[in-house]
Amino acid sequence: MIVSLDVWRVRRTGVPRAFWSMAVDRRRLRRAPGVHFAKLLGTGRARDFGVGAADLTRWAALLVADGEAPAPGLARGAVAHCRVTLAPIASRGRWSGREPFEPGEKQGPGPVLVLTRARIRLARAAAFWRAIDPVSTALRGEEGVLAAFGFGEAPVGYQGTVSIWRGPADIVRFAYRQPEHAAVVASTPHQRWYAEELFARFRVLDVTGDREVIGWKDSG
Repeated sequence: MIVSLDVWRVRRTGVPRAFWSMAVDRRRLRRAPGVHFAKLLGTGRARDFGVGAADLTRWAALLVADGEAPAPGLARGAVAHCRVTLAPIASRGRWSGREPFEPGEKQGPGPVLVLTRARIRLARAAAFWRAIDPVSTALRGEEGVLAAFGFGEAPVGYQGTVSIWRGPADIVRFAYRQPEHAAVVASTPHQRWYAEELFARFRVLDVTGDREVIGWKDSG
């Protein structure tokens, strides 16, 4: 099975249609032949994360399918589109009660995509966003980040991040040596922010289309 992340941009005049497509095309995409798991997602502006950072002109779809996944139908009217093809290296946790990825790819040189997704306990949401804000600020200028953006399945409570890194060493440096991120990781067990969470890491097999859609920035 292959995992694909499609990200596309629409004109501002196309935002109402995008909202409508997100509502009506969800079930259709999940029933497409060969598709095992599908999520339609809103995204955040640039490398900003949080409830107030929504970018209504950029949308995304994450698919797990037999072979190459079909392009989401709602992306046909896009003015720009990018697809990232992925192979799972590791996955921990659940998404909507499922374990959608089947890790098996070996870690190697080259770009790595990290995906985090959580269903945040509403009672802990305010504390979570206060804690995560320094992390998102640090990520914007972190060495080794090729692209990064937040995503959501709903206005509040269902949030995630996508980040693409130059290589595994850059991820390790940020995860364990960047103080803001290390503080959040240490706080998570006793803060009980999440009702459900998932962390996954993928080898980037290919990036096609317009990389500017995902905010790609070569990092030396």
